[in-house]
Amino acid sequence: MKVKTIGIDLAKDVFGVHGVDLRGKTLIHKRVTRKHLLGLLAKLESCLVGMEACGSAHHSGRAR
Repeated sequence: MKVKTIGIDLAKDVFGVHGVDLRGKTLIHKRVTRKHLLGLLAKLESCLVGMEACGSAHHSGRAR
C-alpha cells in the first residue's frame, strides 16, 4: 500500500483514519482504536501524518 498522506481525527478511544496516495485516491478509511493505531501506522511506509490539535493529540504525538 503506497499511502503518502494520513489524516487522523483524534478522539478518546476510537480514531478516524483516512489515507490517500499521491493522486488523492483513498486507500484507507476506517475507525481504529487507540490500542491498534500505532500498529496500523507501523505497517505503512513513511508518510506525512496530520493530526488535529486537541488534548488527546499531545498524548498520541508522544507515542513512538
